[in-house]
Amino acid sequence: MPEIKFPLTTEYIDLLQLLKATSIVMSGGEAKVLVDDGFVLVNGEPESRRRRKLRVGDVVLFDGQISIELIKSE
Repeated sequence: MPEIKFPLTTEYIDLLQLLKATSIVMSGGEAKVLVDDGFVLVNGEPESRRRRKLRVGDVVLFDGQISIELIKSE
């Protein structure tokens, strides 16, 4: 499973913004559909809130195939 370490430079990032920033999706519309259809887990739990605020330490699993861990920016 591909694992992405995403350095967070701010206090948080919205779920849709993260999916776009990591190039998992190409557009906000595509991100909305995937979240709405249940393809995203946050910290092992299904997440349907598009604007979920993600912070350092959170782990997003996309479609059971791509893991994104938010880490502190150096």
